[in-house]
Amino acid sequence: GDRMWHFAVSVFLVELYGNSLLLTAVYGLVVAGSVLLLGAIIGDWVDKNSRLKVAQTSLVVQNASVILCGIILMIVFLFKTQLLTLYHGWLLTVCYILVITIANIANLASTATAITIQRDWIVVVAGEDRSKLADMNATIRRIDQLTNILAPMAVGQIMTFGSPMIGCGFISGWNLMSMCVEYLLLWKVYQKTPSLALKSAKVEESELKQLNVKKESDMKPAEGVQLIVEKDVTGFEPQQEKEVGCGARIAEPFITFRDGWVAYYNQPVFLAGMGLAFLYMTVLGFDCITTGYAYTQGLSGSVLSLLMGASAVTGIMGTVAFTWLRRKCGLIRTGLISGVAQLACLVLCAISVFMPGSPLDLTVSPFADISARLFESEPLPTIASPEDKPEMVFATGMPSLLNGSIIPANSDPEMSPEPVPLISVSLLFAGVIAARVGLWSFDLTVTQLLQENVVESERGIINGVQNSMNYLLDLLHFIMVILAPNPEAFGLLVLISVSFVAMGHIMYFRFAQKSLGKQLFVCCTPDPKTVSDSSPPGNTSTV
Repeated sequence: GDRMWHFAVSVFLVELYGNSLLLTAVYGLVVAGSVLLLGAIIGDWVDKNSRLKVAQTSLVVQNASVILCGIILMIVFLFKTQLLTLYHGWLLTVCYILVITIANIANLASTATAITIQRDWIVVVAGEDRSKLADMNATIRRIDQLTNILAPMAVGQIMTFGSPMIGCGFISGWNLMSMCVEYLLLWKVYQKTPSLALKSAKVEESELKQLNVKKESDMKPAEGVQLIVEKDVTGFEPQQEKEVGCGARIAEPFITFRDGWVAYYNQPVFLAGMGLAFLYMTVLGFDCITTGYAYTQGLSGSVLSLLMGASAVTGIMGTVAFTWLRRKCGLIRTGLISGVAQLACLVLCAISVFMPGSPLDLTVSPFADISARLFESEPLPTIASPEDKPEMVFATGMPSLLNGSIIPANSDPEMSPEPVPLISVSLLFAGVIAARVGLWSFDLTVTQLLQENVVESERGIINGVQNSMNYLLDLLHFIMVILAPNPEAFGLLVLISVSFVAMGHIMYFRFAQKSLGKQLFVCCTPDPKTVSDSSPPGNTSTV
């Protein structure tokens, strides 16, 4: 249900606003900004409350918000004409604001659900068995990849053969049913895993700072030791709240925000987390930006759907590679190997920029398009009239495009441009698809490092800040595209993206070097299958 909604909400907003991307852009900006600002606060809420309460509350809020959004959208689709005339259209604007606000609440609740289930519950269920934790992480990611394929297909077919209103009703009904099923499954897992009812007491702020600022020289981490745990575990009971003033209550979210980022910076896996976040600063993925560029290069929708399917397959291959590499080489080396594999594949993307068919033109300013719109008052492109049918010159069936302009069919054939070679775009997507193996393997590596090496009382807030970092870099990549939107500049965006991916993996290499030292390039040794019970209780080794 969550995947269906993520896919459909953008389509619904485009449909509502007359095929304009304005509402979709506003929604994306609101979502990214909210997680960026509230990620640490959401994580702190996860840490301070019992696991069952957090999971149930976030699940109900998420699904209820989607259902409410679906109902509002159905009303808008049914009575849009009448709403336009009421109060000069202000009532319709209020509906748009409500949809975006409630959809943002659904996304924040989804973030809380992901933190508590995928970063906390799964660690408790796996116990101290690192191999079981790795297998569970990989299985969850495979399910995620499959739903990413199936959910958009299902909603797309319903909207194509039905209508957007039917799509809204279907998603609302599906979320209502799935909420009941998920609620029941969570309760069963909670009952079958008694340790989920036990939660470490929140460490006092002074003790937390002392824990985070430990010198790295105090303990050289070594791969293959037990997960970091806190031994003083009791049944969770809400602590008696002290009387605090109004000013303190107002300042509390800001203090939580600051302390969360400070705690994240002081984590031993900080560089690994930053390395993962830097991978979000890229146009080399199957988002709306790369899809739009592919259309300008002559790829049809059917070809793109096949490429997205191939990307999902290589993503699943990455989860299989992760479990195998971790077993053979250890967790930290798995991240290093995955990073090298991803960078090697992205070299194809960098080469594609200079191959025949690439629109890269260094004589055209990357900011030419936006400056023309803002300062020269250049009119927006208009839709071609029906009689001006574009000539089909591509084997893929797309109209001929030259710097974004359509060549009319009645133009002189001798003046028509030659078909653009597909070598460049083929190399680009070959690199993007192949790189998914290393990408998802690396993502799973950093995920497990965070699971294993963050103390239980900080697990929520640290993962909340990690989500904020991911959204920050993702937001920067959208800003980069807004500043240089013309196709001639896409090659520069590709090179910048590869550079950021390389910087992310350099950060991870530094983390691996600090963690393993000279053993980093020693013959790969697997993690021990069992954890020695003779380890001292105070062992808080980081890897």
